[in-house]
Amino acid sequence: MPYLPRLSLPDKTDVRRSRVRQKPKAAFDIHDRVNYAVTDQTLKINAEKRVISLNLQLDTGICSMYEYFEIFLGRMLMCRGAAELLDATFKLTANGAKVL
Repeated sequence: MPYLPRLSLPDKTDVRRSRVRQKPKAAFDIHDRVNYAVTDQTLKINAEKRVISLNLQLDTGICSMYEYFEIFLGRMLMCRGAAELLDATFKLTANGAKVL
């Protein structure tokens, strides 16, 4: 199957609290904690400037930035590669700090 960057970006950037199935917080694994910790997520596309931006707000009381990147760094690098295939730039901001 060919690599489809337009589908990869929304799939790999889909991190949000509502993805976590209802269960006690004590039963959360690292994936649950990371998704639950994301209190706001915005994916914006500026077609004119050819920039795809993911902006995250992460509750670091639930999950550290280290844990987020332990799970999602590979996915964010895939997003960067997918954006490049679309002749665009991928930017990631977490808690107001530019990451990629």
